Amino acid sequence: MLQVIAFWILASVTVLSAFFVVAARNPVRSVLWLILAFFSAAGLFVLLGAEFLAMLLIVVYVGAVAVLFLFVVMMLDVDFTELKQGFLSDLPFGALVAIVLVAELIIVGQSWTQANVVAPAGASTTPEGVSNVEALGMLLYDDYAYFFQAAGLVLLVAMIGAIVLTLRHKPHVKRQNIAEQVGRDRKTAVTMHDVKSGEGLGE
Repeated sequence: MLQVIAFWILASVTVLSAFFVVAARNPVRSVLWLILAFFSAAGLFVLLGAEFLAMLLIVVYVGAVAVLFLFVVMMLDVDFTELKQGFLSDLPFGALVAIVLVAELIIVGQSWTQANVVAPAGASTTPEGVSNVEALGMLLYDDYAYFFQAAGLVLLVAMIGAIVLTLRHKPHVKRQNIAEQVGRDRKTAVTMHDVKSGEGLGE
């Protein structure tokens, strides 16, 4: 009974938080609602017996992604007046997307109800004698090892591409030249000055 109450509370908070992520006009508040949605979804994962996914959701998405979003939004000089002016022009397209999403949810809900594949309450999500982390590791490294490696390769290519696209060489920025440092001798590396007492080095 307590798990059912916790499920409905966490599910309601998740849905309301997701709604306010889209409805909030202030981007900072939108990110804060997103963090609350992540915490509520992590609670739902705990109720399902997926503690590892709940920990990943909090550590990765809340601790890294959402906080990064919050810093980026706070650092940007967002013109809220301009954002409000363009809201009505995008309203028809947004309403069309919302109608399509609602129709898809209705179709999925009806298919799920007619399929009659509801899992019994309290059913274990992992095999007997195997913890949640071990079951997830067996799936990733045994059944889906190639897909897991391919996902890592895609992320690596995306990271290298982002670095290459954002790398800019500015002429006034001092950079370290290893070959020049290694190839210099004492005459070019050391400059002797006859500094008189009380006058300093100057220009």
